[in-house]
Amino acid sequence: MADQLKLTVNGTEQTVSVTAEMPLLYGLRNELGLSGPRYGCGLAQCGACAVLVDGSEIRSCITPVSAVVGKKVTTIEGLPALWAATKGHSETGSQTLHPVQQAWIDEQVPQCGYCQSGMMIVAAELLTKNPDPTVPEIKDAYTHKPPSAHLCRCGTYAAIISAVQRAAQVMKS
Repeated sequence: MADQLKLTVNGTEQTVSVTAEMPLLYGLRNELGLSGPRYGCGLAQCGACAVLVDGSEIRSCITPVSAVVGKKVTTIEGLPALWAATKGHSETGSQTLHPVQQAWIDEQVPQCGYCQSGMMIVAAELLTKNPDPTVPEIKDAYTHKPPSAHLCRCGTYAAIISAVQRAAQVMKS
């Protein structure tokens, strides 16, 4: 039987009619129509489904919807508004891409692009906590943070590192 659960997703409170144990990924994609978080492995081992919950990355494929009630969920679609809020800009400021998203474009990171929303989520979290990460710290954020490494089957890791460094420079200014 479905429950009526209130979620705050990308700054907007929404009610979804789902079972409490439904994976957040399905609630975001199927109930709210957000296509950023993707189904990769369903076991929290690849990172394609990554979102921020209260500013920390989680894997939405294994997190029940009920676990995020009362918390702030940010998907890749919500990164512009998150950046605007950080800079103290109004809602109209949320029309500008987050520096991480712009860096991904400028560095031409994606090949197939399937994993990239999760990769950008990690970058946004990292740069919030560490505004000037070293290359080893960037690599560590993608490979050693539980529950598992973020995987890019196309191997765009060098471009990802460059994009994180570019975004860090923009965010400092």
